[in-house]
Amino acid sequence: MITGIKGTRLRKAVAIAVTSGAMLATGALTAAPAQAVTTPSIVAKGGFIMNNANAKTLYTKAADTKLSTGSTTKVMTAKVVLAQSNLNLDKKVTIQKAYSDYVVAHNASQAHLIVGDKVTVRQLLYGLMLPSGCDAAYALADTYGSGTTRAKRVANFISKMNTAAKNLGLTHTHFDSFDGIGNGNNYSTPRDLTKIASSAMKNSTFRTVVKTKSYTAKTITKTNSTRTMGAWTNTNTLLSSYSGAIGIKTGSGPEAKYCLVFAATRNGKTVIGTVLASSSITQRATDATKLLNYGFTKI
Repeated sequence: MITGIKGTRLRKAVAIAVTSGAMLATGALTAAPAQAVTTPSIVAKGGFIMNNANAKTLYTKAADTKLSTGSTTKVMTAKVVLAQSNLNLDKKVTIQKAYSDYVVAHNASQAHLIVGDKVTVRQLLYGLMLPSGCDAAYALADTYGSGTTRAKRVANFISKMNTAAKNLGLTHTHFDSFDGIGNGNNYSTPRDLTKIASSAMKNSTFRTVVKTKSYTAKTITKTNSTRTMGAWTNTNTLLSSYSGAIGIKTGSGPEAKYCLVFAATRNGKTVIGTVLASSSITQRATDATKLLNYGFTKI
């Protein structure tokens, strides 16, 4: 016989256990519903992400607002180079004084290419995308533009960039530079830049370059000796901080602020996107991380 307070507690415990068992048996007790995922808030003026497999939009913030792109412009620079017919990635390009003078005059990011060195196109692509070398961008534009003078070749290359944008159906993008140091008419949108990047990522060489954290080029000097360049480190910190990150390109500037075109793959699914005009190097990575996390919950 069960008596007293202890007995009352025991009877209650048995009753609860029996009731719970009945509910489980009938399926009446179910798991609590998952909380709805909150749409992230980002500091960047514009942001966009999509499912890279089918281009389905997953997030937008001023996604079609024209903004300065900074060095994210170089995604298109690389895309145009890699689209050249009969491209030889081992073709050697001699570094001209004009390229060096240009980065000095603009206080621009550079790959520290040495005048007179012979550098392969493949190496120039790494110099373009990892340290964001404007000297490498100039070399590529001069090499793959058509014309009798350097100015004409560069202008022709930029024209190819704009043609490529039109061919992608982009109506809010215009380039007036090969590297993002524009003359007031170099702009795109988070949506357009993401589409450019998605197209570029179809190229295996591009994919390999933009996911590389560090690269050391061995160039040929004027005297045909081998020069081992200082290592080029990728300015995209997501490659180290975000699991599954596979690229793509940073950008910054007085007008552009801090930009990032990014992509990551998890469980065979890829989210790709852009943030433009964030407030700092750290914040653009934080913004991108928020969007990637959100994208993977929606994909």
